[in-house]
Amino acid sequence: MEQDIYSEIAPYSDELIPQAMEKIANDSKLENISRYLYPEKPAEFLKNIVKSCRTTFDFQKNIMFQAVNQVLAKTASKLTFSGIENFKPGNKYLIVSNHRDIVLDSAIIQKILFQNNIPTTEIAVGDNLISSPFIDDFCRSNKMIKVIRKNISPRELYSASKLLSGYIRQQVSNKISSIWIAQRNGRTKDGNDLTEQGLLKMFDMSGTSDFVQDFSELHIMPTSISYEYESCDFFKTAETYIKRRIKYVKAENEDFISILTGITQNKGDINVTFNEPVTLEEIQESARMDKNERFRHLADIMDSKIISNYLFHKTNYIAYDIVNKTTKYAKKYTQADKEKFLEYMRKGLDALNMPARLAALSNAQGKAVEYVRSEMEDIFLKIYSNPVLSKEQRTVAIA
Repeated sequence: MEQDIYSEIAPYSDELIPQAMEKIANDSKLENISRYLYPEKPAEFLKNIVKSCRTTFDFQKNIMFQAVNQVLAKTASKLTFSGIENFKPGNKYLIVSNHRDIVLDSAIIQKILFQNNIPTTEIAVGDNLISSPFIDDFCRSNKMIKVIRKNISPRELYSASKLLSGYIRQQVSNKISSIWIAQRNGRTKDGNDLTEQGLLKMFDMSGTSDFVQDFSELHIMPTSISYEYESCDFFKTAETYIKRRIKYVKAENEDFISILTGITQNKGDINVTFNEPVTLEEIQESARMDKNERFRHLADIMDSKIISNYLFHKTNYIAYDIVNKTTKYAKKYTQADKEKFLEYMRKGLDALNMPARLAALSNAQGKAVEYVRSEMEDIFLKIYSNPVLSKEQRTVAIA
């Protein structure tokens, strides 16, 4: 492995774990994590577990697997999954999933793989989320690949993308490790899960110019993740509303707050489906397209797998019927379910206190920003209804 080339972005090797564990154990931030995960235990309890880890496997088994279990026990009703049979012994995969939660999308996938005795993946994470040396040590001990994109020029971004592409290809094609990466830069804010063509072009930067060979050796496995209650749904609603009217500027520590909210908020039922990997025939079909259409076609194949196998919850059906003024899916939920969801929406939107927030933005940017509650509700409901609509549209297109 050309570790020197990739040392800036690669996860920590086992040789570096003891040193990282020492730094993590002695950081005051660990106490906050300990209070959430183990409220009845002294801070030394988690600190001693961290210090006992000598390898990446130790860290994932003793820290991450237990942490995800604790989070789901506190915030989720049920976790289901399917498609484990698509992991063939000896193969490595590039898992590309829809992106709903900053941390939990990949963390839940790791938990499922771990408990099914399948090697966990390396995890691609944007360096904009790495806000401190503590988080950097924590994530890289958990097999994080650092995606460099913060405060760099277009030329530097090109170089960073090429480096990431080479690392991904090396790990997967040489059967060193599977890798997880989100289908887009940033979480889905409107419920429409679409793979960015730019992501596929990045994958191909390290290729040989043979489209079929370049993508077949990556063993791309599209994966569908669904939450009954969308991660940071009210924050996403507010962001979408503001962006329609005025320049959206992230607040200080906004990403970190979103991470904490996604971890701690109620998620209801969660499902993960590992879909059949993109086949050689599908890649060949894309390769027959014009050069500019190849990536779009391949992205569409991946999106079809993700959307077709996205598991709907009552919240999705309720929102769809409300948005479309229909009772098409009324048998999927009760009136009590509907009232519960609407009350959840009302309380969440009230808690945003948008009139005051918009007034502050108006003063800061010198532009009046009105508050329309019905539009806020429409944005919120479409986060939940759009996955159903997307699947319906694809079903009609295929028929």
